[in-house]
Amino acid sequence: MVIATLAFGIFFGLVSDYQIYYLAQAISLIAVIFDISWFFMGIENFAVTVLRNFIIKILTLVSIFTLVKSKADLTIYILILSLSLLIGNLTLFPSLHKYIGRPRFHDLRIAKHFKPALILFVPQIATQIYVVLNKTMLGSMVSVQASGYFDQSDKIIKMVLAVVTATGTVMLPHVANAFANGHLDKAKEYLYTSFSFITMSSIPMMLGLMAITVKFVPLFFTNKFHGVIPIMMIEALIIILIAWSNAIGMQYLLPTNQTKAYTISVILGAVVNLIANIPLIFFWGTVGAAISTILSELSVTLYQLVSIRHQVSYSKLFDDTYKYLLSGLIMFCIVFSLDRILPNGWFSIIFEVSIGFLTYLALILLFKVKMLTQAKRFLKK
Repeated sequence: MVIATLAFGIFFGLVSDYQIYYLAQAISLIAVIFDISWFFMGIENFAVTVLRNFIIKILTLVSIFTLVKSKADLTIYILILSLSLLIGNLTLFPSLHKYIGRPRFHDLRIAKHFKPALILFVPQIATQIYVVLNKTMLGSMVSVQASGYFDQSDKIIKMVLAVVTATGTVMLPHVANAFANGHLDKAKEYLYTSFSFITMSSIPMMLGLMAITVKFVPLFFTNKFHGVIPIMMIEALIIILIAWSNAIGMQYLLPTNQTKAYTISVILGAVVNLIANIPLIFFWGTVGAAISTILSELSVTLYQLVSIRHQVSYSKLFDDTYKYLLSGLIMFCIVFSLDRILPNGWFSIIFEVSIGFLTYLALILLFKVKMLTQAKRFLKK
């Protein structure tokens, strides 16, 4: 973080545009230093982080609605987001006293952990490159407005993904524990169950978002953001791809000490994104950036699937996937048709989402997917 902050300081001294916004966002760098949520995830105490996140998100939302009144308040908006990260991270420290005491610095073995930490650090950097690259290249090759359109679409997609990939945070310590105790078969069973659950939940979210995009974008972003519609409809495809790569990478490769395969997959994604961005953005602008994002995520997922080909059964991994996909496509047709007929308004959106949910649920019940049987067994316990 010291190196990153110094690099940011050099960058800040070289640019002349948007300096006040960069400065407001710099608080996020400080916030990262105090991020210890990984500790509570590691000991499987999710209640602390969930409660903290819930309270901070509510306070952030209230602050935005009360303090941000016009586009002139952009600096205030950025400060609210940055400070919410910092305050949220600091609120975790009081809970630490239950688990750790005063540190004994002479007992620390930093050198021992440096190499494995560095190996985990490389994919994080690679991921950040291709996450940020699209917006940066759009800003320089097309316009700042185009970059803004893509960013808004990306935010909604990532919000949906946060729900889908939440299982990764929960499952990682379980798989790591099973692997550490020599229970590799148990670790694989965790992967099969998690992969099926993620597929079951991500397909309706992906297709549902695509179905309501035309009505949702003008309502949520106003009529000035019609340019977001085609981007979001295309980019929604990454929901299933990232969901799958999260299950394989975060929930299996990393906890079973296969960091190399995970690292190569995300570096491959960054390279594909960089190469594809140049011609696709040049010819099709924001739509090209969305297609490039799909190609990069597809390369990550495919590489990870190939890397575990001798360890898992594809038939078990993709068990019932065709049932989820068929249910999702039928749901999409119904919701998309309703979206064309019903008038614009939040009531119509809520109605469409409700119909979509009930349709999908009815269909997977009709198809008797195995995940529902597991869910019933879990609830009984």
